[in-house]
Amino acid sequence: MSIRRLPETLVNRIAAGEVVERPAAALKELVENAIDAGASRISVRIAEGGISRLEVEDDGCGMTAADMALALERHATSKLPDDAIEDVTTLGFRGEALPSIASVARLTLDSRVAGGDGWRRVVDNGAVVAEGPAALSHGTRVLVEDLFARVPARRKFLRSARSEYAACLDVVKRLAMARPDVGFVVEHDGRRVLDVQGGQDQLSRVAALTQRDLAANSIGVDLDRGGVHIGGVISLPTYNRGIADHQYLFVNGRPVKDRLLVGALRGAYADLLARDRHPVVALFLDVPGGEVDVNVHPAKTEVRFRDPQLIRGMIVGGLRRALDEHGFRSVQRPAEAALAAWQQEPVAPAAPAPTLFAAHYPHPHAPATHLFGADTDPATHALVRDRTVDFAPPRDALPIGRAEAATAPVPHADAHPLGIARGQIAKTYIVAEAEDGLVIVDQHAAHERLVLEQLRRGMSGQAVPSQGLLLPEVVELDEPACDRLEAAAAQLMALGVELERFGPAAVMVRATPAMLGAIDCHKLVTDIADDLAGYDAALGLNERLELVAATMACHGSVRAGRTLSVAEMNALLRTMEITPHSGQCNHGRPTWVKLAMDDVEKLFGRK
Repeated sequence: MSIRRLPETLVNRIAAGEVVERPAAALKELVENAIDAGASRISVRIAEGGISRLEVEDDGCGMTAADMALALERHATSKLPDDAIEDVTTLGFRGEALPSIASVARLTLDSRVAGGDGWRRVVDNGAVVAEGPAALSHGTRVLVEDLFARVPARRKFLRSARSEYAACLDVVKRLAMARPDVGFVVEHDGRRVLDVQGGQDQLSRVAALTQRDLAANSIGVDLDRGGVHIGGVISLPTYNRGIADHQYLFVNGRPVKDRLLVGALRGAYADLLARDRHPVVALFLDVPGGEVDVNVHPAKTEVRFRDPQLIRGMIVGGLRRALDEHGFRSVQRPAEAALAAWQQEPVAPAAPAPTLFAAHYPHPHAPATHLFGADTDPATHALVRDRTVDFAPPRDALPIGRAEAATAPVPHADAHPLGIARGQIAKTYIVAEAEDGLVIVDQHAAHERLVLEQLRRGMSGQAVPSQGLLLPEVVELDEPACDRLEAAAAQLMALGVELERFGPAAVMVRATPAMLGAIDCHKLVTDIADDLAGYDAALGLNERLELVAATMACHGSVRAGRTLSVAEMNALLRTMEITPHSGQCNHGRPTWVKLAMDDVEKLFGRK
C-alpha cells in the first residue's frame, strides 16, 4: 500500500480523538482557556450531560476578530510567548483544543475585548458556516452543540447522559479547587448545581466542593524542601470514603491523576485505613518548571517528575508527620443520622427502687507491668488482667450504679482532652465527661490501636518484650505457610513472637508478645501466616509485617463485653491522649466520638 497524505478534515478528527474523548474533555479545555484568559467568574451550562450542548462564558480578556480566526487553526496559541515549552505556566498551550472540538461538533465562538466590538464565528464540523458582529460584554462565550453527531463511531461509545454529566461536574470541581480566586457557576438542564464565589481561601473552597464538615475533620499541610512546596488539606483517617473519588491532586495549579502521587497517598495512610477505604485529600504541589514535564499527555492529565523519589518521600513523610502531630484526634461529631435517632418520649413514673449501695463488681487489682511498660501508671496495668474472669452481676440484680472507694480526688475534666471516665455502657463503650462535651470511647477499637502502636515501635528497633511459654506450642500448617513464617522469623522476633521450624509442616512457638497476655497461639500464628500469604506478591516484607502487627493487636486488645473499673477506663483514656493515631482503630473507624454540650442541650429542648 502506497503512502498518502491525510486530508485536513481527517487530521483534525484524529487530533480530536486525542484531546476530546468525551464532553468532559471538551469542557476541561474550554474552562482552562477561560482561566488562562484571566477570568474572575466562569459560567458553565450543560444539557444532556454535555452531549447535546456545552456552553462556557467568562469575563476574561477576550479576542479580536483576527485572533478568533487564528485560534481556530491548529497549533496556534497565545500561551507560549517563546519556544521555552518547559517553562510554561498556563493550563493549555498546545493550541489544539478549539480546532479539535470544532472538527467534531458545531462550535459558536463569541468574543469581545474591552473597548472593542464583539465578533462571532461559527464552525460546523470543521467548516466555517457564519461569522459577523455579536453583542456581549467583554470576555468570551463558547457554545458546543451536537458533539460527535457526524462521528457515529465515537458517539456510540459515550456513556449515559447522567454519567457524562457527572464527569463534567468533576472536571469543573477540580479546576475550581485549583483556583479559589475565581468564581464558578454550573447549570445542568436549566438547574443550578454549583455556585462558588471567588476570593475564597483554599480550605473553604475545598470544603465547599466536597463536604462542608471537611473543615472540622481535616489537617492542614504546608511543607517546603528543595524548592518544592506541598500544601493543602488532608482528612483525618476516620473521615474516609469507600472510593477514591475525593482525592484531588494538583501540580503547579494543574489538576492531574498521577499514579506516583496516588501511590504516595496510599503509603501515607498505610495501617491507618482499611484497604477498601480512602481519605479525602486536596494536595497542591508547586514544583520548579525544570523539575516536572507537563507535556506528557495530550490532555495534560499526567506529569513526569525529574526526581520522583523526592516527591514521594515528601508526601509520605510530610503527611505522616501531620497525622502524627494530631495524635488521638478523630472525627469528633457523631453522624447527623445518629443524632436524629435519639427519641424524646414520655416515660411512666418508675416505682421507687430499693436503696442499695453495695458494689456488685469486685475487681482484683493484680499488677500487669507488661502492657505499657513498668514506668506507666499502675492503673494502666490492670487493663490486661485475666480476661476469663466474669464480672457480670446476678441475673436477678436490679440495674444500679457501681460504687467504688475513692483513693484520690476526682480529676478535673478540663485537664484532659478526652475527659474523665464516668461509666461504661454495654460493657463496650466508655462514657467520659470532657470540658466541652460528652465523649464515648469504643474500648476494643481504642486498645487495639494502642497495642498496634507499641508493636510498630518494636518494628522500628525498640524490641517488644516477649513472654516465654512454659510449654512451647506446636502449630501445624501447610508447608508453604511454614516456609513463609520461617523466612520472616527474625522480623517476627522484633514483634515478640519467637518461633522455629518443627518439621516440614509445623512450627514451634516459644514466646509471644508480653503485652498480649494469654492468647490462643494456634489462631495467632495461623492469622500471621495468612497475612504473609495474602499480600506476598503485592507488598514487601516490611509492609506485610505492618499488616501482621495489626492482626496481632486485634488478638491482644481489650474485648468488647469486658467490664472495666473506673481506674482502668481512665488509664485507657490517658494513654490514648499520648499515643499517635489513637483516634482511629486499625481499620480506619473512629475509636471515640464527642457529643458537644450544645447538642446534649438540644436533645432536651434547652436550646
